[in-house]
Order: sequence, then C-alpha cells, then structure tokens
Amino acid sequence: MNDAAPLTADTTAMMRSKAAEKKASLIMNDGLYPYLSPDIVGGSLPYVFGHEDEAVWNAAAQACSTDRINYTYTIADDRIWYLAVPSVSLASNPDSWCPLASALPGNSEYWDRETVYIYEQEGTAAGLRWDQETGKMQVYVGPARTVLPRLQTLDANFVTINPERATPARWKNRALQEEKLSRDTIYWLFWSGAAVAILAIIVWLGSHVIGMAISPNLELAQKETSAATEKLMMQATQVIRNDSDRHLFRMQELLLSLQNVGGTLMKYEVIAGKITWEALVPPAVSGDSLKQFQARAIGTSPDGRVRIQGTN
Repeated sequence: MNDAAPLTADTTAMMRSKAAEKKASLIMNDGLYPYLSPDIVGGSLPYVFGHEDEAVWNAAAQACSTDRINYTYTIADDRIWYLAVPSVSLASNPDSWCPLASALPGNSEYWDRETVYIYEQEGTAAGLRWDQETGKMQVYVGPARTVLPRLQTLDANFVTINPERATPARWKNRALQEEKLSRDTIYWLFWSGAAVAILAIIVWLGSHVIGMAISPNLELAQKETSAATEKLMMQATQVIRNDSDRHLFRMQELLLSLQNVGGTLMKYEVIAGKITWEALVPPAVSGDSLKQFQARAIGTSPDGRVRIQGTN
C-alpha cells in the first residue's frame, strides 16, 4: 500500500517558497546568486599584457560557437585561466555567478593544481581539475549521477565549493560593453549636436535683433559723398574746358603761321599733356623761318617738301 500523500496546491506552493528562500539566502552582498550552467566551458591561454579580454573572448567564442558569451578569468603563472558560457544560457539567471569560478587560480577557493574542485546544484554537478601530465585545466559538467562517480575515480584530493563562503566572480560580457559604449557615444553626440545647433540659433537671433536695433546713420556720409562727387565733376569739367581752349588756340596759331609760309599742318597730338605736332613746309623755309615754329626737320615728303616736328 502506498502511503505517500499526493501533492496538493499548498504543498507545491510551500516547496516553491522554500526554494525561493534558499536562493535568497545565497544572494551575496553585491546582489549575485550562484548558478551552475550546463553549458560552461573553460581553458587556459598564454598571458599577453593588455590583451586579456580579447584573448579570452576569442577563445571562448570559438568554444561556445557564438560571440554572445559571458566569461570570467584570472591570471596566474603567466597564463590566463577562464570559464565561459553562452549568454543565452543565463537568460533566466542574469544576476548570477558560477561558484566553479572561485576555484580558478588566484580566487578564494583555489588551493593547488593537485585538487579536484566540485560543485553540485539542483541535479547538475561540475568539476574542475588539472591534468598532471599536460598541466591543462579540465572542466566536467553534467548530471550529478554521471559526473560525480566519474570524478570520484580520479586519484586526487577533493574540495566541495561552498558558495556561501566563496567570493563571487562576476561574469563579463564584451558585446554588452561595446553596445553600452555605442549607446553612450550616440547619446553624447546627439546632445552635443543639439547644444551646438541651439547655440548657433541663439547667436543668429542675437545678431539679427542687434542688426535691427542698431541702424547706421548714412545721411551725413551720403551728403559728403554727393558734395565731393559734384566738386570732382566740376573740376574735371573745368580742366577739360581749359585744356581744350588752350589746344584750339595753339592749333589756330600754327595754322596761321604755316599758311604764311605755304605750309600744311599734318598732325597735332596730345598724349598725357605733352604736345607733338608735324607739318610740311616748302624747302625754302629753313634757318630763321624754322626758328619761329620752334621745330626741327625730320625728313622730306615725296613731293619734295620738308617734314618738321614741334613739341609746343
């Protein structure tokens, strides 16, 4: 006869309440609680200063077949010791940490490499050990009924990790950090651009208002300009009139003088205020006759007359 009482709604609620209380009792001061993922992987890499995160991320991404991973690591003996899980494995446990990470070299539960570190949670067990021949770190994870007997066959010392005593090792997520940095960059670029645009609008409005409020008085300048222009026009007209009269008088004087000796005025030119004239006179006009014109002979014409040139 089976004396076991069937599960009732109250019994189920009580079991869930106890599980929640147990989980709450394991939450550490920084808000993390222990969780063992069945997809955890681990290994070691050569240590290169300044490239720790990149090296762990590359190795763990290949091991997990995805670049969306969470990882944690320590550095000891010029090597990097790491554990990693696909981020999707922590979808229901975002604020968790893996107690197995506390057994990595340099963390709170690590003793030596001759020890096998074991942690069990809700039917899942995991073990961390070092191969004595190769020195490589090995991670075992799976159902407790298969993993624990396998670990017990190893000739080594065993340490069971206590999550209440161990120091939590928080997971890192490089993709999440890059996305956060990108969002922060876009945020600050947007607001800096908005600030520059607002400042430009304020400057434009200010200059526009000042330009409307302060108008230059151009009446006096216009009067002075008009007066100066009129004065220059009058002076230019006077100069042109005076020069024209003087040259007309000189041409008439030359024509009368040449007519008296039978000569002909061929050219009268004024360039930059300098006078140059040429005329043809009979060959008999020479000596004292040329002195009255203040000219000099420069050649003869085809008809035998003398070409003379004067500059006044």
